[in-house]
Amino acid sequence: MMSIGEPQHAFPQFVSDVLRAHEKDYGKYPPIIGTTPFRDAAAGWLARRYNLPPEVLEPDARILPVNGTREALFNLALVACPTEKASKQPAVLMPNPFYQCYASAAIAAGAEPHYIAATAENGFLPDFETLDSDLLARTAMIYFCSPANPQGTVAPLDYLKRLISLAREHDITLVIDECYADIYDRDEPPGGLQAALELAVPKSGDVFENIIVFHSLSKRSNLPGLRTGFCAGDKALINRFRAFRNIAAPQTPLPVLAAATACWNDDAHSAENRARYQVKNDIAERIIGNRYGFYRPAGGFFLWLDVGDGVAVTKQLWADAGLKVLPGGYLARDDATLPDGNPGARFIRLALVQDEKTVEEALTRLTNVLS
Repeated sequence: MMSIGEPQHAFPQFVSDVLRAHEKDYGKYPPIIGTTPFRDAAAGWLARRYNLPPEVLEPDARILPVNGTREALFNLALVACPTEKASKQPAVLMPNPFYQCYASAAIAAGAEPHYIAATAENGFLPDFETLDSDLLARTAMIYFCSPANPQGTVAPLDYLKRLISLAREHDITLVIDECYADIYDRDEPPGGLQAALELAVPKSGDVFENIIVFHSLSKRSNLPGLRTGFCAGDKALINRFRAFRNIAAPQTPLPVLAAATACWNDDAHSAENRARYQVKNDIAERIIGNRYGFYRPAGGFFLWLDVGDGVAVTKQLWADAGLKVLPGGYLARDDATLPDGNPGARFIRLALVQDEKTVEEALTRLTNVLS
């Protein structure tokens, strides 16, 4: 199965050890803000990973644990979207294709989702800067993902800086989903907080004004079932989100926080995990070569292959090779301005989450069927 981005690598052994050591804490209500060791571990990882000055992170004020980032990405829209902006229904912008949670969040918050094309022609990086000024004036939020799902694109630092500047100019909450940050092929993807520190400090004095980033252990540590992550950034927004979560969101259990703390404090297991994905990129490059628009994903673990008709090829691969993939069109919305309408229609997405031998077998079957 290559249709779902569920990591199949083993999670670190110490996770089980920590959970057992803290099992009595399941009998306690956890605080919504988590624990000091957890917030410190998240801040420490951010500082190491993005070369940030530790003092700017203020973990007690800027970092908030979440129950896996999907619920928090959704719930944030309920906090950040006003009922009106510029005397109109607020808009929420997102790439197209996109993680489906973004659109659901916009609709639940009473906003109008707008899908901004991320195609090969623009390097799979949506061009938010050229949007109509009236649309930007009523935009309440931008969801952005780097490394991107499904294309594996990494936004350069300059792109992130321009996106932050745009958000501040129009008073937009910029939500950067960085859940694949530690899975990259060659170069470390830059991050939103890192980019913000290269810009002038806003008048508010908050270096992370208008920005909130999300991180998770689902991909980094192969723990999708633990449901743990964190968000960090704009101090005022984090405070509002904390107040919302204190009455309307689940806390993270204390044993889970302890295990997550150990994971954020350890980079060795993440490096080993990343190396395995790099090997699988090697396998894909060797087997697929220059067919189907193949390129090594700069980040994440998905292949985004141009096969002409994503739905038809998905059915063909299942019928002829017993191989499950995802039609790219299912991850996108129709766009009348594009030649193919739906920017994902020509593509299939493959998740390289199985072991190396299985990935090699699957990609061999794929090329045999499609050739």
